[in-house]
Amino acid sequence: MLQLIWLIPLLPLVGVLLNGLWSSRQPVDRPGVRTTVGLVGVGVILAAFALSVGAVWELSQLPPDERSFQTTIATWIPLGPLQDGAVMTIDWGFQLDPLSAVMLLVVTGVGFLIHVYSVGYMAHERDFARFFVYLNLFMAMMLMLVLADNLLVLFVGWEGVGLCSYLLIGFFYDRPFDERTGLSCADAGRKAFIVNRIGDFAFLIGILYLAVEFGTLSFSGLNEAFAHGGAAPWLLTGVGLLLFLGATGKSAQIPLYVWLPDAMAGPTPVSALIHAATMVTAGVYMVCRMSALYSAAPEALAIVAVVGALTALFAATMGVAATDIKKVLAYSTVSQLGFMFAAAGVGAYIAAIFHLMTHAFFKALLFLGAGSVIHGMHGEQDIRKMGGLK
Repeated sequence: MLQLIWLIPLLPLVGVLLNGLWSSRQPVDRPGVRTTVGLVGVGVILAAFALSVGAVWELSQLPPDERSFQTTIATWIPLGPLQDGAVMTIDWGFQLDPLSAVMLLVVTGVGFLIHVYSVGYMAHERDFARFFVYLNLFMAMMLMLVLADNLLVLFVGWEGVGLCSYLLIGFFYDRPFDERTGLSCADAGRKAFIVNRIGDFAFLIGILYLAVEFGTLSFSGLNEAFAHGGAAPWLLTGVGLLLFLGATGKSAQIPLYVWLPDAMAGPTPVSALIHAATMVTAGVYMVCRMSALYSAAPEALAIVAVVGALTALFAATMGVAATDIKKVLAYSTVSQLGFMFAAAGVGAYIAAIFHLMTHAFFKALLFLGAGSVIHGMHGEQDIRKMGGLK
C-alpha cells in the first residue's frame, strides 16, 4: 500500500475529470445524471480513504524509528549549480510519516462524510455536478499538501486549496450574502482569495529564502540543515515569520482572519469542509511540519504563541456577539485554531495536532447539524428566531 500513496491525491482528480467532462454534456434533469455524479464524487473519496487506511496500517507495522516512507514520481525542476557549486533539483514526491498519516486519515475520513452529506443537501441545486467537481478538486489539493515531501509541492497544494475555496465560497455567485453590507456570495469568495494571497506572497518569499540558503526544499534535507546549524539566527527567525504569515492567512489568525466569517456565503457542506478538515488546518500542519525551523528560531516560535493566544481570545468574544448560526461557528473555528497555534508556539506540537484532529470531527458535525437546522427553518440562519431564543 505504501508504494501506492501517489494514488491518494490522484483519485479525487479522476472524479474531477469524470464529472467535469461527462456531466457537462448531459442535461441536468436527465434521469440518473445526479445519481451518477454523486456516486462518482463520493466513490473516489471513499477509495482514497480506503487506500489511506491501508497505507497507514502498513506504516504502523514498521519499527518506530523507520516510520517514514518517501516516493519520488519524477524530477520536477532541475536547477543549475548554486553559489557553492552544488546542483539543486526539486522532485515531485510524496512522503508518509506519523504526522502526515494523522492528517491523511482526518482529511479523507471527514471529507468522505461531508461528501455523503452533500449528495442530499445539494440534490435540488441546478449546478449539482459543478459543486462536486469543485469539492473533489478541493480534496485533491489538500491531499497533495498533506503528502508533499518538499515545500514546493506543498505550495502547489496550498495554492490549489486557496483557488478551490474561492470557487466554493462563491458557488452561489448570483445570490446576495449580507443584505446589511450589500456583500454578495461572489464578493465573499473574492475576499477570501485576495486576503489569502497576502499571506501566500510572504510564504513564497520564505520558501525562496530557504532554497537559496540551504540548496534544498525537501523536509528531510531542511531538517538536517537546521540540526547542523550554520545559518544566521536572524535569517531563521525571518523565514519562520514569513512562513507563519502565510499560515495566518490560510488558518485565519490575526490580522488575516477577516475572510473566514464571510466564507459562510458558501453552501453548508463547504463551510464544514473548509472549517473542519481542509483549508484552515493547513497552516497548523505547516508549522508542525517545519518544527525543526521553529525550534531553531525561538523568537519566531514565541510570536506564533502570542498571535495564537490573542486570536483565541479575540475570536471567542466576537462569536459571543454574532447572531448568524454559521458565523458563530466560524468565529469558534478561528478561536480553536488560535489554541492550536498557541500550543505549537510553546513547542507542544503533538497537542496541536491532537486538537486539530478532534476539532475536525466535532466542528464538521456542528456545521452539518447547523445545515440541517437551516433546512428545517426554511433558510433562516438568525439564532434569535430559533427555538427558545425568539
